Amino acid sequence: MKISTGDPKVPVLYHVERTRTGASFSVRAVKAVQHGKAIFICQASFQQMQPSPLQHQFSMPSVPPPEELLDHEALIDQYLRDPNLHKKYRVGLNRVAALEVPIEIKVVNPPTLTQLQALEPKQMFWVRARGYIGEGDIKMHCCVAAYISDYAFLGTALLPHQSKYKVNFMASLDHSMWFHAPFRADHWMLYECESPWAGGSRGLVHGRLWRRDGVLAVTCAQEGVIRLKPQVSKSKL
Repeated sequence: MKISTGDPKVPVLYHVERTRTGASFSVRAVKAVQHGKAIFICQASFQQMQPSPLQHQFSMPSVPPPEELLDHEALIDQYLRDPNLHKKYRVGLNRVAALEVPIEIKVVNPPTLTQLQALEPKQMFWVRARGYIGEGDIKMHCCVAAYISDYAFLGTALLPHQSKYKVNFMASLDHSMWFHAPFRADHWMLYECESPWAGGSRGLVHGRLWRRDGVLAVTCAQEGVIRLKPQVSKSKL
């Protein structure tokens, strides 16, 4: 759970509590502190490997492979070249294009200009870290996946409303992840996102990170605050 924005110039003090240490499961509570205040709280659960015949998972969606799709930069450039693109979308896309993102993204079924105004709260895209991480420790890949999972995640809740409202403030309230199988964060994975509910200035999103071989590697859930800019009513006088 994120409490407040951290300061990259100030060291972070981590308080670790051994909540539970069992034979099969262990739990640790971590509090990150700056300036004497908590900026981040995390609860992590660990399990000894325990094979079991009780296994199942959802089926991975059937989508085009990443090699057949435009990368994020090329897709944005394609939108910006369209003379019919509305000004409000042009400003937002230019802002996104200016960001330096350490992950590669290829959107599955990117919407057309006419579809931008009426999207379902669902999206899928192929993602992977830029550069080579290597086999290494799975914990490094889990850390990178945590970053990947937060990118554009809460924005899924905005898709049906982006043509009607402008966002004033948006931030994560809590973010949960369940790691099911080993994976490489520097290999392409399909990120399937959906928002089953939004209301009360909050949005809820669910996500699934799939390996290319169809194995469900990670399940994610996030709730965030979404505050809109006040709408100014135009006088008819």
